[in-house]
Amino acid sequence: MTEAPLLPCAKVLTVSDGVVHGTRDDLSGRALVEHLTAHGFDVVDHLVTADGADLVASALTEMCMGYAGLVVSTGGTGFAPRDQTPEGTRAVIEREAPGLAEAMRLCNPLGRLSRGVAGIRGQAIIVNTPGSTKGCVEQLDAVIDVLPHALRLLADTDTSH
Repeated sequence: MTEAPLLPCAKVLTVSDGVVHGTRDDLSGRALVEHLTAHGFDVVDHLVTADGADLVASALTEMCMGYAGLVVSTGGTGFAPRDQTPEGTRAVIEREAPGLAEAMRLCNPLGRLSRGVAGIRGQAIIVNTPGSTKGCVEQLDAVIDVLPHALRLLADTDTSH
């Protein structure tokens, strides 16, 4: 009997003062969970944190501890003063993955307003997406096809190339 291949794992982090304080619904976080699941990812966690570089860095550090998989954040990538998700992400990544962030920005003209970054911490790939439901799904779609391969490379497993 052949074992079924394991699904790649994913975690979602919603960065939003409004969601934390209960004044806003977490539409983008739920959209990412649904989208990842529909594309064959096993979503194992979905956390929420308030805006701010230190809070984002703390949440991402916790989410990546002992974890091999994808972490997708939504929110905090724009120009507003509290939009500090990229700064928090840069504080925890060990290596940047600029090609992912560049591809994500190219999916829509408004993507040029995203300051989101992508990078690696341990065996986790972290990508930042905007807080809009449409924007986060569009930007994730721009790279979702290469992420399972990237995760296999990161885990140093055979990729047959």
